[in-house]
Amino acid sequence: MSKLKSLVALMSLASVSALASDVITVEDIPKIKSVRSSVISPSGDYVAFTRSLPRELYVDKNGSSYSELYITDTKGNVRPFITGKVNVGGLEWSVDGKFVYFLAKFKGEKFTQLYRIPVDGGERQKVMGLKDTSISRYDISPDGKQIALLAMPAKDKSEKKLKELGFKAEVYEMGLKNKQLFITDLALQSKPVKLDAVTIAGYVSDMNWAADNEKLLVKTQPTALIDDSYTKAQWHVMNLANQKVTMSIATEGKLGTAEFSHNGKHIAVIGAEDKHDPATGRLYLADVKTGEIKDWLPKFAGHVTDIEWSHKSNKLNFIANVGTESIVANIKPNSNSYKTQVKAGKIIASSLSVSNSDKTLSVKGHTAKHPNESYIVRGKKLTKVTNSNPWLNDKRFAKQESITMKARDGVEVGGILVYPLDYKEGQRYPLIMQVHGGPESHEKNGWVTAYSKPGQMGAARGYAVFYPNYRGSTGKGVEYSKLGQNDYAGAEFNDLVDMKNHLVEMGLVDTKRVGITGGSYGGYASAWAATKLTEHFAASVMFVGISNQLSKFGTTDISNEMHLVHARSYPWDKWQYYLERSPIYWAHQSKTPLLIMHGKDDPRVHPAQSMEMYRYMKVQGKDVRLVYYPGEGHGNRKAAAQYDYSLRLMRWMDNYLMDGNKDMPAYELDHKAKLDAKKAKAKKEDESK
Repeated sequence: MSKLKSLVALMSLASVSALASDVITVEDIPKIKSVRSSVISPSGDYVAFTRSLPRELYVDKNGSSYSELYITDTKGNVRPFITGKVNVGGLEWSVDGKFVYFLAKFKGEKFTQLYRIPVDGGERQKVMGLKDTSISRYDISPDGKQIALLAMPAKDKSEKKLKELGFKAEVYEMGLKNKQLFITDLALQSKPVKLDAVTIAGYVSDMNWAADNEKLLVKTQPTALIDDSYTKAQWHVMNLANQKVTMSIATEGKLGTAEFSHNGKHIAVIGAEDKHDPATGRLYLADVKTGEIKDWLPKFAGHVTDIEWSHKSNKLNFIANVGTESIVANIKPNSNSYKTQVKAGKIIASSLSVSNSDKTLSVKGHTAKHPNESYIVRGKKLTKVTNSNPWLNDKRFAKQESITMKARDGVEVGGILVYPLDYKEGQRYPLIMQVHGGPESHEKNGWVTAYSKPGQMGAARGYAVFYPNYRGSTGKGVEYSKLGQNDYAGAEFNDLVDMKNHLVEMGLVDTKRVGITGGSYGGYASAWAATKLTEHFAASVMFVGISNQLSKFGTTDISNEMHLVHARSYPWDKWQYYLERSPIYWAHQSKTPLLIMHGKDDPRVHPAQSMEMYRYMKVQGKDVRLVYYPGEGHGNRKAAAQYDYSLRLMRWMDNYLMDGNKDMPAYELDHKAKLDAKKAKAKKEDESK
């Protein structure tokens, strides 16, 4: 046996031995819980939060994780309120702090309705439901007397009958219905109510009350199309006395949230720098009287992700991603500088809320050793008040760090590196490179393990796992996020090779055992790596990825966004360029085994993109496999599809990078054996009772 084969065999044995109970395995991934939303009480003494409850594989009906409601005090004493196989969302405290409001649809109900539950004990109470439609979002007025609701119009009952009779013709992108805004008194309604929608043009996607209860911020877009939400959204100030729009906030490009200041003089807005900015992240300040809007943090080398005004002072609290870390900070309207409360490197924060006294903030946060939990912030003190996965305390974690390096043209790039568990300096390891999508996204130095992201699970099997923030990623300001524009698969994907070479030069990675994977734009990178850059990668797993930039433009629901913030051109401007920036064009030279996986109902990247890639590879005798997931869209949402994906991803990588096989692994997974084992276990438990 050659030295290389001996090393591969030893690595394979090491990966098997690593699958012990003290490390994170593929079987652990479906069991992970995380906090989904976190809201501070008016007093600042409690946090209401929802937490995911994973479905039990081979037992529960297929679907996404459930969402349970809990309340904790500031010392971490957690009380369950609505638990089990439920889906609770949209948390909001009552003004007096005695109730938590939430949206849910319980057994036997057709539509999502508004509920509340007493904090001091008692059953949930139905507050309000709309006739023949679901409430999708709500916001209670600061005085607690009124409520603004968003909902789709109720369906005409004849629609169902006509479909039963076979009249199912669909006119593409026509006949779309707009989500509507309703405003009514907040009172318990025993029966579903029928309300008159506020007259405002377009699709209403969000709203926020002013502190004086007299005005409402309303976000609209021309139609329900996702492309309109990306490129044509706008905020308006509505006077509630006559329900008339008094001003619109003019920003160009993508648009995030907006909020009135406590004194009503200002509106803080998260938006984009211009129509070519790939992501929201610029912080703007608008004058309510004049409508003038200005960049509040000019040239900020990061991306603002959430905002919340203080209640007692004219101060804005915000969360921002800076590099691979995040901060919690505050800023005043008369200043362009901010004060940091939670420094970079503590947690990756999101979901900001502020108590009435302004003395206590709550956020969600994750770190390298746990997924999202609830935290409170008092002054500069950060305290974790939930522990959703106590079993993680018994797991060993591999070293994880943020690293930077220079690309071949001098641009600074970097990412998150997870070392192999029990890493030994001087030993070379196989690498899985996990490429994020967007590309207007970025990897953060927090929890990096999920069904499609090997992270600590990959490290436990003996892999180095690297998450690159190639040029075009966010977190470093607008200029950096625009670097990949008008250069599909050019310098942005050359960065991946440069980063791989850096890890090889560090002495960490075996250059012949490098795999790559990613979803969406990361799937595009994985297909490009398996074709144009094939000499650099020994295995590839492409997820909901792009294979043909010409046909992708004609089959996606974000063609305007593609033009404005990615391509900066149209296919008909340069047909050959688009073709040559497509992985199918280079399929003939591929030497990299490619596993392709895709949701069959994906509206963003049509599943035909994966079919094209498969067919171009298959006909030319390349090692390729295509797996479709019925009922899944742009990423797998349901438990069974996620677990199946994890198994196939890791088996593909193990087959080529660990075991050194030349042939593709079997296409089957033995789900039947696992189902039978579950049934046998359940039967044995029943008999022992």
